[in-house]
Amino acid sequence: MQWKKLGKIFDPSEHILAQGCTVFAKSPQALVFDDFVRIYFCAQKKTANNKYVSCPQYVDFNKSFDRILRISVDPVIELGRLGEFDEHGIFPINVLRHEGRIWAYTSGWSRRTSVSVDMSIGLAISEDNGIHFNKYGDGGPVMTMTYREPFLVGDPFVKVINGTFHMWYIFGTKWHQSSSNIDPERFYKIAHASSQDGINWVRDGKMIVAVRLASECQALPTVFHAGGRYHMYFCYRNAYDFRQNKNNAYRLGYAFSDDMINWTRDDTNVGIYRTENSWDSDMMCYPNVFECDENIYMLYNGNEFGKQGFGLAKLVSL
Repeated sequence: MQWKKLGKIFDPSEHILAQGCTVFAKSPQALVFDDFVRIYFCAQKKTANNKYVSCPQYVDFNKSFDRILRISVDPVIELGRLGEFDEHGIFPINVLRHEGRIWAYTSGWSRRTSVSVDMSIGLAISEDNGIHFNKYGDGGPVMTMTYREPFLVGDPFVKVINGTFHMWYIFGTKWHQSSSNIDPERFYKIAHASSQDGINWVRDGKMIVAVRLASECQALPTVFHAGGRYHMYFCYRNAYDFRQNKNNAYRLGYAFSDDMINWTRDDTNVGIYRTENSWDSDMMCYPNVFECDENIYMLYNGNEFGKQGFGLAKLVSL
């Protein structure tokens, strides 16, 4: 793989965001229209108790990605009600077209006491071309913890292939507190599920991407088909000391597959790396690969988990 970086294309500090959000543009995810590209992202705001919540928003670009056409002004999806799985934020949101409507799979966040958060996956559907989404059913998740996946079920990426829904997502394997004066850190890995209706999912709780670090966390898979096989990009980091130490921070990983189930990891072929003294010098995370006008692009976040916005790269060699 060889990717050409096209630079940072959106900085949240340069715009007025909806819902009182002031920082972050996490996990950019593209939806291509005939004459523009809508990019969903998750911005954040602080609540009265000084905690962040994440709210999905979008920005529309022309197809040259050098001009912003519009930014969302209303809530894309309402956060959950008291006690619901997405009460304290939605991040990320993955969108796809299905049967004339736009479906969104969401990671809903809820705070806990002994550990910081838990996650489950929700579904919302738009009838107005992705401007607003209404939650499916009564607002509960379509995928959540099981006896094999005990917590932190999130980061969905969904494609419909030959009539079957395929989801790549993450699930938590453990929480670990390295010392009594440090908050517990979470561990999570990538898995696969399938469905005939996009609501009821079959999964086995198996990790499908090999690890490279002794204490590795894997996040936000994105899958595309090119050159006769399937390709996955994701981000990974060390479970410890990743916020301040760039050697332990998120970077991009790569794997390939011929059947979407069995994956061979090959980070030597990732083809895109951090740039020194740049907005992505310390971290690259939350990739989203999409096709537009016969080109393949990658959106991703840089330093500070997307606090400075997101950038774009173009695939130039497979």
